[in-house]
Amino acid sequence: MTDTPQIPDESSNLRHGSRMPLLGFGTWQIKGDDAVRATAVALEAGYRHLDTATVYGNESEVGRGLADSGVPRDDVFVTTKCPPSNAGRGLDTLRRSLDNLGTDHVDLWLIHWPGDGSANSDLWGEFVEANEAGLAREIGVSNFDAALLDEVTKAAGVTPAVNQIEWSPLLYDGATVAEHRDRDIVLEGYSALRGGTLTHPVIVGIADRLGRTAAQVIIRWHLQHRFVVIPKSVNPDRIRSNADVGGFELADDDMSALDALGGAAG
Repeated sequence: MTDTPQIPDESSNLRHGSRMPLLGFGTWQIKGDDAVRATAVALEAGYRHLDTATVYGNESEVGRGLADSGVPRDDVFVTTKCPPSNAGRGLDTLRRSLDNLGTDHVDLWLIHWPGDGSANSDLWGEFVEANEAGLAREIGVSNFDAALLDEVTKAAGVTPAVNQIEWSPLLYDGATVAEHRDRDIVLEGYSALRGGTLTHPVIVGIADRLGRTAAQVIIRWHLQHRFVVIPKSVNPDRIRSNADVGGFELADDDMSALDALGGAAG
């Protein structure tokens, strides 16, 4: 590895014309001053995509880290999320998020998880309004299955741009990938470095052979599949290391071996 991270530049084109970097920085469970510092370190390292949520309780800190970084707001893709229980109050929730983040728009706004009854469709209608008003440049969902993706699409005539789901080589499923690609929905993965991925012998073996970390192999796997990945850490060295994935590629055989872990895990 080099002293200066080799940041990947891959991105996906979203439904309303935005470009979403495939590598993002996740902030789940990072609170207070740690969130400010970690956000600033990530931006300094070269990340240009930040992921937060209303329920994380750290939007203000993420916003402060962005403001303090000196990186122009328009250079950073910012995602936040709304809980489905806020259906009927979605636009108010987003305006509070914007105030907390210190910005006049987010680049992506997600329904954080499926709600009950008509909550998904009702809230999705508010998401469409937010998009049309320019408050959210792209809109999507999180933790939705294919049937729910189709439900909200039918309700408002607008397809989610992104679906953020738990994802890693151990969870890889070709049918899930096809469901997203058939609908032109970007698959974004979270918790990629959890669930035993960092110690799995196949992943560790590839990493050792390439002189890379297991985390770098997992992140690189996402990028080569064109999945969005949002690793998180409060450790500055690890934040930088996780971004240092632009200088190598996984061979086809390695990609196939990692894909096969999903079937093996099942």
